[in-house]
Amino acid sequence: MGNRKMADTYSEPTPLDDIFDESYREKDGPKPPMIIVWRNVVLMSLLHLGALYGIFLIPSACSLTLLWAVLCFVVSALGVTAGAHRLWSHRSYKASLPLRLFLAFANSMAFQNDIYEWSRDHRVHHKYSETDADPHNAGRGFFFAHIGWLLVRKHPDVIEKGKRLELTDLKSDRVVMIQRRFYKLSVVLMCFLVPMLVPWWLWGESLWVSYFIPTLLRYALVLNATWLVNSAAHMWGNRPYDVNINPRENRFVTFSAIDLFAGEGFHNYHHTFPFDYSTSEFGWRLNLTTCFIDLMCALHLASDCKRAARDVVRSRVQRTGDGSHRG
Repeated sequence: MGNRKMADTYSEPTPLDDIFDESYREKDGPKPPMIIVWRNVVLMSLLHLGALYGIFLIPSACSLTLLWAVLCFVVSALGVTAGAHRLWSHRSYKASLPLRLFLAFANSMAFQNDIYEWSRDHRVHHKYSETDADPHNAGRGFFFAHIGWLLVRKHPDVIEKGKRLELTDLKSDRVVMIQRRFYKLSVVLMCFLVPMLVPWWLWGESLWVSYFIPTLLRYALVLNATWLVNSAAHMWGNRPYDVNINPRENRFVTFSAIDLFAGEGFHNYHHTFPFDYSTSEFGWRLNLTTCFIDLMCALHLASDCKRAARDVVRSRVQRTGDGSHRG
């Protein structure tokens, strides 16, 4: 279990813009036309073709290169899960400047939009989940929720609702705003050059193998790990905490090798208690990001981890759950 002494329990979440807004209603009439962003279609197609080719190159890579690819995957995942998601989107814990700098560089290695934009869109996703204002609305099908939302222009409601959010906390964080200002440069450095050049420089791996395995294959795996939470975890699984919302506890996402580090498959819990730094009630179980945050607390680099009080969780299970809770 996670380190309970480092986590403050909360009976109710602090007021945030990630709480579902039941008052929102989709506009009547025809939907706006879907505008395909062909540049993104081409780039995503090339990325996945390159990643597929990288799989066939694995036997020719030395063991250090494969270990490096795993390390880059872990760092990238942390930039999303511990950084953009739990720290900046939900403010579920506090991080010192050194930790925020590390997570900002890790987030650039993940290359999923800068922290400010990622956090803004994620808060919109929570506030208007499965509506036209949700950036990756799972009501539009698996493909759209997984990757399709990146291949088309945003629905006007996503843009409108995003502009109305209170984002002062992000704007006042110098690490967030500096990363946003220099995001393209940081992505070139952290997502592409560092993963490719380190194996070539330190142990003589070919640039060809270094580009396709630690760079493209690793990047594609991190993307799809994140996308599975948007798609599969919003469509299939049980709802032990709140049967009235769409996000599910998805075993495939939870147990999949590429998402094990994130601990994001406990998605019904997360949308019910978005302020909880662990994103589940099970602490370290299948949730290595929680282990990382607890380690940072032990090193005095993180603090004030928020947790849903156990009695509140049990009450919610009895009141709104689907009866499948086994905690």
